[in-house]
Amino acid sequence: MARTTAVLPAGERITDYISLGVIAKYFPRRIVDDVLQKCQRESVRERDLPAHVVVYYVIALALYMQSSYREVLRCLLEGLHWLVDPSVPPRVAGKSGISQARTRLGAEPLRTLYDTVARPVASAKTRGAWYRRWRVMSLDGSTLDVADTKENDETYGRPSNNRGACAYPKIRFLALLECGTHVLCGARMSGYKTSEATLAAEVVPALGKGMLCLADRLFSNYRLWKAAKQNGADLLWRVPLRFHFASTKTLSDGSFLSVLRPSDQDRRAGSEPVVVRVIEYQLKGIEHAEPLYRLITTILDAESAPAAELAALYHERWEIETALDELKTHLRGSRIVLRSKTPELVEQEFYGLLLAHMAIRSLMHEAALRADEDPDRISFRHSGRVVQRNVRRSGSIPPSA
Repeated sequence: MARTTAVLPAGERITDYISLGVIAKYFPRRIVDDVLQKCQRESVRERDLPAHVVVYYVIALALYMQSSYREVLRCLLEGLHWLVDPSVPPRVAGKSGISQARTRLGAEPLRTLYDTVARPVASAKTRGAWYRRWRVMSLDGSTLDVADTKENDETYGRPSNNRGACAYPKIRFLALLECGTHVLCGARMSGYKTSEATLAAEVVPALGKGMLCLADRLFSNYRLWKAAKQNGADLLWRVPLRFHFASTKTLSDGSFLSVLRPSDQDRRAGSEPVVVRVIEYQLKGIEHAEPLYRLITTILDAESAPAAELAALYHERWEIETALDELKTHLRGSRIVLRSKTPELVEQEFYGLLLAHMAIRSLMHEAALRADEDPDRISFRHSGRVVQRNVRRSGSIPPSA
């Protein structure tokens, strides 16, 4: 009996059927369409690469950092042969067409999509995500190399020393990390010379009630402290020893209450000192440990969060270093430079990278829940490879499926 070749329904195109399997599960077509409409980036006419396809394509670029533009697009189209003649491979747009499609889309839809979906994912059963009643978060940042073009250099800058300038321009970025799942939220990027403390002011509004944010002494200043706790989050930050805190009340666990004072400029603007709880401790017998560690917290009750527990918890802050390594080494690839040639597309690619990382980490979290396991026990590198294989297998799943 002759085989009947499957065909597309009347009025539909192959690109209407592009999906990314695991990626589309966490960023479904309806949300992508809503974001495109909000950003006024919907495709106004039929194209080989309509706007929603380009959104998924930019995320896929992060999964295949060492592959060419056309090869990544080909990965999205594989599996569609059942819709057409299997002997005819799907038509893949050229590099110029892909670049034009990305430029039409711009960075705003990827940034808006990230802001829409990037949220903590831990449930009450997630191991390692909670300290008592608080969801543990961490604040930190890093840098990424970008393509060496005049536009990127003028916009982002590059480090230099007495030997000369660095080989590549760099972006600086900052994010919040859900410690138990390694999901990065609230991320923002800027030029290399922008300080992390400046970027932090754009990131901390993503904190909210029920969270406990850990941060290193780099972020310890009055203005950022007030901004970080404004939405009801609790804070546990390390402060430099040069900060002096006079005790106003000693608590049962050895910690004490004091005040964090505003700068002269803030005081002239009417800012008042805020009450903090100070925890000081030593790490005896630990090689290279500093003589004294000092933390301040918004949790003023020693019974609800004893000082010894908070001192131990603070070192969970290093979880974010693992997540940044996943982003920069395992996902991006060691020594791989973000490939975009213009600042607008650099920003687009950056948020695509974060979205790909979030999809992989969300998948790992689901697997950990099913196995009643800590997400830290699951390999990020292996999970990334699973998602890459799934992109090829699931390319033919319609967005409505």
